[in-house]
Amino acid sequence: MRRAVVACLTAVAVATLGLAAAPAGAAPDPGVLHVAPDGKGSACGAHDPCALATARDRARALVPDATGDVVVELSGGTYRLTSPFRLGVEDSGRPGHPVVYRAVAGQTPVLDGATRVTGFSQVDAAQHIYRAKVPQGTASRELFVNGVRAVRAQSAKNPSGFSVTATGFTTSDPSYASWTDPAQVEVVQNNAWKQMRCPLASITRSASGGSDLTVDPGCWNNNHSSVPNPSFPFNGAGLPSLNGISWLENAYQLLGTPGQFYLDSAAGYLYYVPRAGENLATADVELPIAPELLDVAGTPGHLAPLNDSDWRAVYTGSWAYSSGRHLGDLGDDVHYTSTDGDAVSYTFSGTGIQMLSETSSDEGSADVYVDGTKVSTVSGNGPERLAQQAMVSVTGLAKGTHTLRVVKTGGSYLLVDGFTVIPDVVAPVHDVTFSGLTFTHTTWNAPTAEGYVDNQAGVIWDPTTRAPAHIPAAVQVHRGARITFSGDTVQQTGTSGIALADQTQDSTVSGATVTDTSGTGVSVGEVDDYYQTDPALMTSGNTVSGSVVRFPGQEYQDAVGIWVGHARGTLLSHNDVGYTPYSGISLGWGWGWASSCSLQAKQGLPDPCLHGTTYGGGNRIIGNHVHSVMGVLFDGGPIYTLGGQSAPSEFAGNVLSECIDGCNMIYHDEGSSNWNTHDNVVRFSNGSLWLNLWTPSIHDDTIHDNYSDTASFNNNGTDIDLQQATVVTDGNWPAAARAIIAAAGPGTPTGPVADDDDLRVAYTGSWSSSGSRGDGDLDDGVHYAQQDGASATFTFSGTGVGFLTETNSDEGDIGITLDGVDKGTVSANTAQRQARQSLYSVSGLAPGTHTLTVTKRGGSYLLVDGFTLT
Repeated sequence: MRRAVVACLTAVAVATLGLAAAPAGAAPDPGVLHVAPDGKGSACGAHDPCALATARDRARALVPDATGDVVVELSGGTYRLTSPFRLGVEDSGRPGHPVVYRAVAGQTPVLDGATRVTGFSQVDAAQHIYRAKVPQGTASRELFVNGVRAVRAQSAKNPSGFSVTATGFTTSDPSYASWTDPAQVEVVQNNAWKQMRCPLASITRSASGGSDLTVDPGCWNNNHSSVPNPSFPFNGAGLPSLNGISWLENAYQLLGTPGQFYLDSAAGYLYYVPRAGENLATADVELPIAPELLDVAGTPGHLAPLNDSDWRAVYTGSWAYSSGRHLGDLGDDVHYTSTDGDAVSYTFSGTGIQMLSETSSDEGSADVYVDGTKVSTVSGNGPERLAQQAMVSVTGLAKGTHTLRVVKTGGSYLLVDGFTVIPDVVAPVHDVTFSGLTFTHTTWNAPTAEGYVDNQAGVIWDPTTRAPAHIPAAVQVHRGARITFSGDTVQQTGTSGIALADQTQDSTVSGATVTDTSGTGVSVGEVDDYYQTDPALMTSGNTVSGSVVRFPGQEYQDAVGIWVGHARGTLLSHNDVGYTPYSGISLGWGWGWASSCSLQAKQGLPDPCLHGTTYGGGNRIIGNHVHSVMGVLFDGGPIYTLGGQSAPSEFAGNVLSECIDGCNMIYHDEGSSNWNTHDNVVRFSNGSLWLNLWTPSIHDDTIHDNYSDTASFNNNGTDIDLQQATVVTDGNWPAAARAIIAAAGPGTPTGPVADDDDLRVAYTGSWSSSGSRGDGDLDDGVHYAQQDGASATFTFSGTGVGFLTETNSDEGDIGITLDGVDKGTVSANTAQRQARQSLYSVSGLAPGTHTLTVTKRGGSYLLVDGFTLT
């Protein structure tokens, strides 16, 4: 399971969309509908605003006759939602004139899926546990207190004494058997690149006097006994499986640690242990209950193939059935015939259908009939065997009941591998813009009952169908076109952040902030549409640019910052992606599916091979800053690619920094092909390879003109044009590398604090980075030096600055220089470790650009934790 530069689009998007507020005193714009959290009526005027749903319905009526954009303007405040705000095809704008949902200038409208909880009282003084009443049946896996994520009550990490049984786990400790409501308890394991979760069925006293933890049988089967492993193109290896415990979660008896909570849904009580300084009489305690906040959906929604054995397929003639072929067929089986005149019929309700087959030299021709009328002749004859090919594609039928009939007319064989029904008109919701809105607080409760059956990178298996699925998102676009998110914020979710799903096209996430999500930050595309040949049914032309995506995977730790599946013409440009438990950016799927059988054989994969095609290609990953990654899991990296690219793709101008553990800095994993990888800067790799091409199915990549602080790489690929990176020591980056660093990311950050991995910090001398420390550092990481004379220079614009570090007995003197002037030394030496200590600060500087340099003068370590700005 191994796995140049464009400008930020935000300013252009804002200007194009006409988002400037009307000048004071201007006449009301009849094309602007006004909304407020307490809006009512239908006027939707500036002085009598309406509700959001009312404005949506009014906008529908305005679009046909509008001469420009139709604008729905949201005033600041909290819009409480228990279900998503929905837009359909009927809510579309027009090309060049979208329907715009935007914030009133200077105000912050918040679409919030939580209910506020009050009325806490202490119920256990010894454990400092407080309780509040909530409606019985309230379900949620998340809680936020004063804007900080709380943690479901959980055990210490890696509890000892457990062993695997046929039904779960056993331990000699009898205390678990006394836990109340064991069916609400989850067992969690982080293993390699996967996180697996299962609810328990029971906890009982074992025959030996300990405790037997019986895992829910269905989840135990999916995560342990029979892990889904359909192999290419859905999965690489299936394993690892759930075979240990990283922690136990969600039992009342686990409460006691500040910041943890337990929700007793049946009894209607929320329990919480406050952190230091939290007063529950005044705290803002938010319990997410909405599964989603925004749903923008065209038709027909998600398309997925059904197997050739589907009950609606009727085979007439001398057909045979073959399974266990290991040729990459859907479900590893086909129906086939060698007799001309044999036919397969499939009756369906919808507007179109596709039939999957194989191509090969022994395949022949067939006539295609719809409702008794011949519409085409197709052929499966080809020079090599390719599985899951869309041999028949019929679209544009009137919505209703139809019958497809395919009749063999020539060649040795006709194979049927599956059918994809298109149940509705292919009609994207289109030309809608969201600007300046904040989306916060969602929950996803399915894992509570079914567990979390992981594949990789936030792609999971449906527990019932065992088909590929995704963590749902707070903001979802299904089959959209020209949908724009500009300057929006998605934060504090129990789901993923933004999903451009179901073959969305030409849509943009620009200047967004997506942070503190349980799942993936931003996702684009699908994993089960690789076979598509119809451009209207492909994910294409989407952009994620100028955005900040941080702290994804806060619950489901296999999730990544930005994920792209099968897609054409995707641009990931100048984003800041960081603080991830697994990879930062992941693009592609299918493993070695698109690699030839000869390359698969070189890899040692079985013969015959699982080989097909994918439409993905022409993608660009340009100018991103990806940092502080792999904080929990293994076998990923800052930017990770997977599977074949059918057209040349580009990976350039990125700064890849601060691997925490288990990294490959530039990771072209299995099947990655046709990448032009150049002009990237790799730094603070912490012992990782700057490049890993681990197997022969990685092929036809060109890698050149990169810069790295390590010379180590691995190249077992095929037909790789590889140039060793320019290796740089002690932070002495050449001018070209410095230019890449300066241009990466969404531009100069704003805000009162800069972390130690901020691109404005230049490290000179021998430095390393450390993350996931658990010592209270800013964003849980630091840079550190052990060599006297090593320095860090922070270049900033402002009138004041402060330096943050840790103090400890192994810290020493630090030299301070401001704008080239020596400001003396400060000491970081203290008897005990203290995090986020401000040892130097200055204010009253002349407005403009300044530099602060800190230099190690003594002690064992100098730690840089960050800088404060005025």
